[in-house]
Amino acid sequence: MTYTFDPLVPRPIDRPTEVPPGPLTEDQLVALDEAKIFAGPADPADRPAWRERLREWRADARRRHGYTGAAYERPGAAWAARCRTVAQVWLWDELLYDFERGRFTPERFLADARERFAGLDAVVLWHAYPVIGLDDRNQWDFYRDVPGLADLVRQFHDAGLHVFVDYNPWDVGTRRAGDDLEELASLVADLGADGVFLDTLKKAEPEFVEALERAKPGIVLEGESKLPVERIEDHASSWAQFFADSPVPGVLRAHWYERRHMQHHVRRWHRDHTEELQSAWLNGVGVMVWEVVFGVWVGWSPRDAATVRRMVTVQRAAEDLLLHGEWTSLAELAPGAEEAGVYGSRWDLGDQTLWTVVNRSDQDYTGPVAPGIPLLGPGVPARGIAAFLRAETEPAWVKELPELQHDPDARFPHRLAVRRQPARTTGTPDPDAVVVPAGPYVLTVRYRARETGMYQGAPYVDEWKPLPPRLHDARTLQRDGVLANPAAVAATEVTNAQFTEFLERTGYRPAQPHRFLAWNTDADAPVTYVDLDDARAYCAWRGGRLPTEDEWQLAGETGLLRRGEPAVWNWTESEHSDGRTRFVMLKGGCDYRAEGSDWYVEGGRRDPDYSVKLLLPGLGLARGATVGFRCAWDLPEVTA
Repeated sequence: MTYTFDPLVPRPIDRPTEVPPGPLTEDQLVALDEAKIFAGPADPADRPAWRERLREWRADARRRHGYTGAAYERPGAAWAARCRTVAQVWLWDELLYDFERGRFTPERFLADARERFAGLDAVVLWHAYPVIGLDDRNQWDFYRDVPGLADLVRQFHDAGLHVFVDYNPWDVGTRRAGDDLEELASLVADLGADGVFLDTLKKAEPEFVEALERAKPGIVLEGESKLPVERIEDHASSWAQFFADSPVPGVLRAHWYERRHMQHHVRRWHRDHTEELQSAWLNGVGVMVWEVVFGVWVGWSPRDAATVRRMVTVQRAAEDLLLHGEWTSLAELAPGAEEAGVYGSRWDLGDQTLWTVVNRSDQDYTGPVAPGIPLLGPGVPARGIAAFLRAETEPAWVKELPELQHDPDARFPHRLAVRRQPARTTGTPDPDAVVVPAGPYVLTVRYRARETGMYQGAPYVDEWKPLPPRLHDARTLQRDGVLANPAAVAATEVTNAQFTEFLERTGYRPAQPHRFLAWNTDADAPVTYVDLDDARAYCAWRGGRLPTEDEWQLAGETGLLRRGEPAVWNWTESEHSDGRTRFVMLKGGCDYRAEGSDWYVEGGRRDPDYSVKLLLPGLGLARGATVGFRCAWDLPEVTA
């Protein structure tokens, strides 16, 4: 396949914007509104005029857009200007949720964040994508149907964090309830959320902002990617997603426009976060710590985690300097520093001057940098950061700074997803079960490329924004293996009547009853609203187990598997975990199909070779109207 773009290099819209030499014309001033980052000039002699042009643009843009800054005076929103680290976490991340005990574990999640990132200031609790569309549940259901969610929010608040909920404007094809704005405002009020992340949106419309402000005074809205200049007025924060910096570090346009506007640098698929961390450090902004992207492990290296620890510790201590001090970007440093790849920003407030410094090179720099005491140790480590403070009277916070060592280890911390292995069965299969012979096999599996990936690894590595045809396109993979013994796969799915008999004979009750057998009425229809454990319990009662996804496909390709009505996806014995995400492969497809967005799980009946990777939620939310199951049995080895 030939692509019209190189996914490993920034797109034109991601690249920094050159600032023309001044004085600037009206057209040039307006054009600078579209920048993500103002590119830094290579020649130090050009920098005083460059800074003057930036001040000229800011004054002109504020005049043109009638900027007041009133939104930043709201007491309830003041925290956003100091929100340096925010983590995006799926509700069912195994650091946040314990599947064995069936409860949320914020204490475990926060302990990991304290150890590796010096703690967090906020979290985005991600909920629906990438499982929404499997059935008709809408985005609000994936929050409101979670037992104990309000208590989880309270626990984060008690730990000193602020909480964002997520809004998916593209959710138009699931069941309709109230108006989106009414639903979101109600959710914010009920959960006590502090902010809303605007998925796929750069901004919210004014009436949207006003309604949310009524629901929660001081609500903070954070859009994805570049926020239009005129909306900095009422959006207190924004993602700096896929923002490419210039070779000589540049200035973030939105934060330069309003220092209290917090931006969070993020490149979700990159394994080296040096550039975005250094840009955040030089601009006095924050980062999005996102280690599990929709079920895919993209963990941060020890070096990058150490840089976050060092950065945010100083930022929190010196926040008045960073918010209110006079900011000089690309400040003059000691002779020889810049030639070695070292750049810095200067922040002056009263008798205090802080230099935030980065080293763009791969060599440690040990020469002179800036006057004052080093806050992060002497010199500037390769691909790392440093800070220097000069003050007539040393601030009390300097003595309270912990020792913060740089870690040079930039290796990616790989994780492998481990498959749960079922016990061998000895029961008798159904008479019409489809026999899958022992021996080697090779399968072609068809799937749709999604951000979830499939079995191992990330679907995108070091890519900028994945776009079609590298997103949501049809793909194949090969599965091969050896069946040590033949297996028999049930020709039909388990029905409601059969599952009811199981309940009556065994007294089975799930440990987590939420959504168990909800709304099942037709005795002959495939049983649904059962999760993996429910299906496993039934199959074990029958002396069997669930078929693996490969056994299901091998049996299905004989043409002998039959589908119930309505058609439903089938659970398979394919549960994997990498310690942060649990997932399974679904087979068969279903009659339900959510229309209107490519972000939904695909529906419709599917051929046996088609698979969907489903991330497993907890607390009963894996149970739904479109997933049932059939059993399988291990057969004795056939001997001559």
